[in-house]
Amino acid sequence: MLDVQNISKTFNPGTVNEKKALSGLSLHLDKGEFVTIVGSNGAGKSTLFNAISGSFFVDEGHIALNGKDITYVPEHKRSRVIGRLFQDPLRGTAPHMTIEENLSLAYLRTNRSKAAFSHVSKQEKAFFQERLALLDMGLENRMQQPVGLLSGGQRQALTLLMATLTPPDLLLLDEHTAALDPATAEKVLQLTDSVIAEHKITCLMVTHNMSQALSLGNRTLMMADGRIILDLSGQERAGMSVESMVERFRVQAGQALDNDRILLS
Repeated sequence: MLDVQNISKTFNPGTVNEKKALSGLSLHLDKGEFVTIVGSNGAGKSTLFNAISGSFFVDEGHIALNGKDITYVPEHKRSRVIGRLFQDPLRGTAPHMTIEENLSLAYLRTNRSKAAFSHVSKQEKAFFQERLALLDMGLENRMQQPVGLLSGGQRQALTLLMATLTPPDLLLLDEHTAALDPATAEKVLQLTDSVIAEHKITCLMVTHNMSQALSLGNRTLMMADGRIILDLSGQERAGMSVESMVERFRVQAGQALDNDRILLS
């Protein structure tokens, strides 16, 4: 479903600020897999997401989605089939537009509709209201309210809904609950798990919570220095504790895990 072959990316090559962010990384996901990713600071997790979503083109290697080579497909075209949530709840929505307008933009883009933005039908608006009600946040009764008036948790839940109104081929979740308070983060995480299960969405999720990394989805990856150093699934993953996973990281990476948020979680 997703096939990443030997990709590399170096920023500021030939300068004192040269940084090799991805180094010969390969990854294969089957359709419907839900994979969590953890790693140290600067391991390349977000850079991997940027490469897959098209924020930049890789220096080497190839990326294919559903059998189609997307290595040099522009980001705006990939966004029709790849959904993405960021750590910052403010990045996924337009604050001065209403909830309905935000949903309309997301729906028309991912649905590949030729309809004008202002011509969303009554049936589509009813669909938006129905989906909002599933969030259990009362947003279905506030569709004309500017998104900028919502809390961070409400905006992140709305962004999740926008990314999955038309289920994407691939969903990228980049620590999308890290900026939320614990109670709100747990609710958004439950919504995430529910939406992914409902639509059988293929998903990659970066998390700083090791327990979540081992309990959510069916597979866990650990990254360091722009590479995948550990790929856990099946019985090996089921029998893995947080402590043993941290130790495995130390052995595989040759260094201790230095992400304080991971260790404190």
